[in-house]
Amino acid sequence: MKRTLVATLLVALPVLAACGTESTKQSEGESGSADARTVAVDSSDDACALSGTEAPAGPLTFNVANSGSDVTEFYLLAEDGLQIVAEVENVGPQSTKPLTTQVPAGRYITACKPGMKGEGIRADFTVTESAEAAAVSADDQELIDQAQDNYAAYVEDQSAQLLAKTQQFVDRYRAGDDDAARDLYADARTHWERIETVAESFGDLDPKMDAREADLAPGEKWTGWHLIEKDLWPQRAEGYQPLTTKQRAAYADDLLANTKTLDSRIQKLTYTIDEIANGSRGLLEEVASGKVTGEEEYWSRTDLYDFQANVDGAKVGFEGVKPILEQKDADLAEQLQTRFDELQVLLDEQREGDGFVLYDDLAQDEIKGLSDAVNALSEPLSRLTAAVLA
Repeated sequence: MKRTLVATLLVALPVLAACGTESTKQSEGESGSADARTVAVDSSDDACALSGTEAPAGPLTFNVANSGSDVTEFYLLAEDGLQIVAEVENVGPQSTKPLTTQVPAGRYITACKPGMKGEGIRADFTVTESAEAAAVSADDQELIDQAQDNYAAYVEDQSAQLLAKTQQFVDRYRAGDDDAARDLYADARTHWERIETVAESFGDLDPKMDAREADLAPGEKWTGWHLIEKDLWPQRAEGYQPLTTKQRAAYADDLLANTKTLDSRIQKLTYTIDEIANGSRGLLEEVASGKVTGEEEYWSRTDLYDFQANVDGAKVGFEGVKPILEQKDADLAEQLQTRFDELQVLLDEQREGDGFVLYDDLAQDEIKGLSDAVNALSEPLSRLTAAVLA
């Protein structure tokens, strides 16, 4: 993102791959060509091969093909190797997902993560200066400025609410008031999930706060929300040893400290228009990769709260750029609005009181219906950023 700490949100856009020797030469020698802005990535079980290691500043597309046997991820990281500039997740074996994002000149690191664990297979990547710049009308700029200001305010508000609810949650947990802590858990995490792709961009914080036990690499220390979740809902954990009072206090303090750090960083961020659109797609990817499958809240089974929150954030991103999209592709704007509405109808059917039924209460046909609706929304949403930037 355009920020003090450079980071950008997830996006996957359908752009034809340009790979092989010729495209590599163009990437290194013709900054104005379409091929120069497209990099083919082959992620296998033990390698991460790129068609080029240099590209011109501006919109870049990484076509990530998984030739391995396990699900993979691809990251473009800042030079420090921590800050996430862009990412595409959940790329299944023998499938391809494109990642498109605006990238300023500078030095970066690429990483493939077979199995979606560890630091990944890394390499240096350089983005060179480019004189190309798209002209923007005064009317479009006004809509862009409004979308950017509104989205920044939304993220800041959700972060502030996350901090306040986390404080309440850890106070209850530290005090041993488990029923009260369980009552607040899903509600507090709603604010995290609405801005999850922003939070994930801080590669030093996200693993400490939101790592699932199943995602840990060998020897990796587990902290954060899901460790406390397991301690509050240990029913599925055979032979589980509850945390001591001292351990509870340590993990609670750690979560709160990291949440304060996250909030302090978020309050300083600004967002470009493509990042807002990218974030909308990224949040829906979060739904597809964890929430609709029931893997995110393994212990509490409160996945539908997270599901709704991810959809909330995705819809806010879409609605922020919708006035621009309506001028450039009215049909796509209408299609996206319809698909969001259809998905919301299915989610509303699972409401119970102020929240949702537990994931285990869903029938298989209901899970399939939700999954199908997510997939139906994913395809047109993958075209959002390209349409907005057209």
